[in-house]
Amino acid sequence: MNRPVSQSRSRALLEFFAAILYFFLARAFAHLGARGLVSDQWNPVVEQAMLAFLLLIGYAAFGFWLDREMHPVSAQGFPRRQGLMRELGIGLATGWGLALVCVLFVVVGGGLAIAFSWQLPAWGWLVVDAAFFAMATLAEEIAFRGYGFQRFAYAVGPVGASLAFAAYYAFVQQATNPVSNRASVAVSVALGLVLSAAYLRTRALWLSWGLNFGWKASRALIFGLAVSGDSTHSPVVQGDPMGPFWLTGGGFGFDGTWIAFFVLLVTLPLIFRITRELDFRYNAPVLVPGGIPVDLDAAARAQHEAAMGVPENTAPALVQIAPVVSAAGPDDSSEGRRPTS
Repeated sequence: MNRPVSQSRSRALLEFFAAILYFFLARAFAHLGARGLVSDQWNPVVEQAMLAFLLLIGYAAFGFWLDREMHPVSAQGFPRRQGLMRELGIGLATGWGLALVCVLFVVVGGGLAIAFSWQLPAWGWLVVDAAFFAMATLAEEIAFRGYGFQRFAYAVGPVGASLAFAAYYAFVQQATNPVSNRASVAVSVALGLVLSAAYLRTRALWLSWGLNFGWKASRALIFGLAVSGDSTHSPVVQGDPMGPFWLTGGGFGFDGTWIAFFVLLVTLPLIFRITRELDFRYNAPVLVPGGIPVDLDAAARAQHEAAMGVPENTAPALVQIAPVVSAAGPDDSSEGRRPTS
């Protein structure tokens, strides 16, 4: 991230509170705007898309004006870097795996009856519902792991921020749900911890966004199960879980079961395992040179001259180049020859 490190913690806390206030304002504007623009059928996906857009643009403005960020969208957790599609795919696979584990528990402990709809309009609405989960989980990641989380983590540390935002995420998720229970609150807290760990280990939202989407969308779109009490997002597949409430969650879905809570807790060490390489790449401390630059060659030369003495600068001696003298004897010289008759 390109956020300056010279800011005070008190200022970071003020920015955190401003981010929280903006989230609730953006959510109200998105709700009212979607109701005035589209019909009830399109309202959920349009509302989540508007919310994600308002959060992304608003927090980018916060980062640009308040923190002097040159790339505020990337600093929120969306850097365009090599391997981002791989991170997104790892998150999708992990979220799908969590949902599959919970489904297997239901199949073994009770049963799962699935019915399919082969009508063409249902498949069209399946695409729309996939877009809804993509936008909804994107808005959640920006709101709960984006600018506000980062500023709070700067003020109190990553562990404190993860715990606080897990509780905050659970409060927002369950405050407007009349059928929530203790298990659903615990599941929301555990999911918040998992997603925060995914962000902190990668310093990006690609993996956490994919995990959040895979965990929620796969249950609704592939298995036809309810997600937080809403079973309207499965037009093609309708699933009817059978078994005790603590295992299936009834009409609330796995979000209200202790099975899902323990599965998410076990996922925490898995996140640390699968992000080991990414953590080393993006969290390793950068070695910044300090001190005063020193010319080692000049220092060694000065030490040598101090020990050996500096030779006096003397004028170079003249070098005379003498003519070549023949090594022949006197008889062979020109004066010693006698003419022969």
